[in-house]
Amino acid sequence: MPVKKRPTIKDVARLAGLSLSTVSLVINERGYVSEETRKKVLQVVQKLSYHPTRSARGLASKTSGNIGFILSEDHFSQAEPFYTRIFLGTEFEARNHNYYVLLTTVGKHFTRRNSEFPRFLLERNVDGVIIAGKVDERLVDYIDSLGLPLVLVDYELPRRRVSSVLIDNRKGGHEATLHLLQAGHKDIGFIGGDLEHPSIAERFSAYKETLTENGITINDNLVVVDEKDTQLHNGYAAIKKLLAKGGKPSAIFAANDAMAIGCMRYLRQAGIKIPEDIAVVGFDDIDMSSHVEPRLTTVRVFKEEMGKLAVQRLVEVFKTKSKTVVTTLVPVELTVRESSRASVPSTSEDLVLSAGDLPI
Repeated sequence: MPVKKRPTIKDVARLAGLSLSTVSLVINERGYVSEETRKKVLQVVQKLSYHPTRSARGLASKTSGNIGFILSEDHFSQAEPFYTRIFLGTEFEARNHNYYVLLTTVGKHFTRRNSEFPRFLLERNVDGVIIAGKVDERLVDYIDSLGLPLVLVDYELPRRRVSSVLIDNRKGGHEATLHLLQAGHKDIGFIGGDLEHPSIAERFSAYKETLTENGITINDNLVVVDEKDTQLHNGYAAIKKLLAKGGKPSAIFAANDAMAIGCMRYLRQAGIKIPEDIAVVGFDDIDMSSHVEPRLTTVRVFKEEMGKLAVQRLVEVFKTKSKTVVTTLVPVELTVRESSRASVPSTSEDLVLSAGDLPI
């Protein structure tokens, strides 16, 4: 049986009774074409099931049709799939704009060695780049030298003006701490690490500010923030360290869910009941947080939405050539589960609260 010939842009032009250049303008969304002409071309495209090849579109528009997505190797983890969710958000949104997303990971330190450097940058095979999480600033310098539009997600560089999509960490940290205070806790500890990451630093700052605003003096014995990272084993080590130095918390606010879950693992091994002896609150609402026992109270971050917004910003830059720096702050929600409220039935739905309606 003969293979059916794939329709070409010439077939579209012929059936529509229009020139190749006019059809190309419609397909590549470039230049002015009347609404009537645009509809005629799109009707023929649909009738023929025509799909322009990437190479053809690239030649016509001088673009690759690709968006680069860069992630630190440390953040690409099954145990802490926070940034994986952000990537999924970029992938779904990119489809709406007919872009492909090329994912790569990089080490902690910038290097130009071909074996480790993102190939899509070496080959200039992307129209713009999204970086999720903390990376070496020299990588940002290099991308900037290429003249590529860039959006940072869950990271910002105070000394540089770069468009970014950020979490409302201060609101989240405030609500998490206030929830514990209004549940009757006064000896509230904080565990964290990598305070050079703006998100972690802001959550710690919000914790301290909320305690101070409510007349609670910061107790150094209840704080451990010298962990190098914020993974499960860091949470395990941090709570062990906090208790060993004489801290006696009735509640713990962890910098993220991974640390909170590591903390819970240590507490269970030590025979400490959650939340009866120590309540635990995390931040991020990763998938694992609703599957641990007890389920983890946490601050929900809309991760897919962050990826979506990053793509939308890049596409806007592609279309308008705007150099305006835009910072988007994504709201958060406190999600109360059993790890901080013993009265929540294990079969209940998650209770989502804002600071104005936290239970006293």
